[in-house]
Amino acid sequence: MTLEILYQDDWLVAVNKPSGWLVHRSWLDRDEKVVVMQTVRDQIGQHVFTVHRLDRPTSGVLLLGLSSEAGRRLSRQFEQHEIQKRYHAITRGWLEGTDVLDYPLIEEMDKIADKFSRQDKVAQPAVTEYRGLATVEMPVPVGRYDTARYSLVELLPKTGRKHQLRRHMVHLRHPIIGDTKHGDLRQNRGAAEHFGCNRLMLHASQLALIHPFTGKPLVINAGLDKSWMQALSHFGWQGILKENERVEFVSGGSQDGCDCETTRG
Repeated sequence: MTLEILYQDDWLVAVNKPSGWLVHRSWLDRDEKVVVMQTVRDQIGQHVFTVHRLDRPTSGVLLLGLSSEAGRRLSRQFEQHEIQKRYHAITRGWLEGTDVLDYPLIEEMDKIADKFSRQDKVAQPAVTEYRGLATVEMPVPVGRYDTARYSLVELLPKTGRKHQLRRHMVHLRHPIIGDTKHGDLRQNRGAAEHFGCNRLMLHASQLALIHPFTGKPLVINAGLDKSWMQALSHFGWQGILKENERVEFVSGGSQDGCDCETTRG
């Protein structure tokens, strides 16, 4: 299987990571054969360097360096929050309006990998800007109600904590559909059965950054998979994401009137 390449130049490559794919091999999943890094390496014929990660069930823009220097520069931009990440999610219930959630999170520990790590860690700052784009009420009984309510939400994480978006949505009582670790299992089953939401409905739609070598603004967009398109069709939300697409650069000004490169998946 080949991956969709969203952008490539002499220094960087970006792909549309499918849901269910690991970014790189782990000793916890040593038998996993479907891995993004190795697939991209074989596909373009050169080594790649990871600079950020997406959780296995999350899809969307994944940026990689084509040299150790490119990887170092990109990693620094991520660490200094100079790269804007835009996600979209389908959540339980009606989430409307725009707000910023500043809610610290205690680092989640893995039972095996973090077996000997300190268990008394303090909560770390975690900030997410969110905006409700659309809501719907479907005549399908899920749980104790005769109907099921869902929201299409835009999420802009300002920090990068583990499972931050999933945990922040749970804190707001609007868990992301398909979240088997933090979400509502009955809602997950209902959405999968009736609307084809058979994955975590969280997608990394866009990365906006200043190119670390050319100095020009770069916007990389990733298209949606079949499960997402099916859900948007069921809920009557076709075209909403395109209508609400926007770019606000951390540095270098806004997209309007700037010399920027935009890619679309």
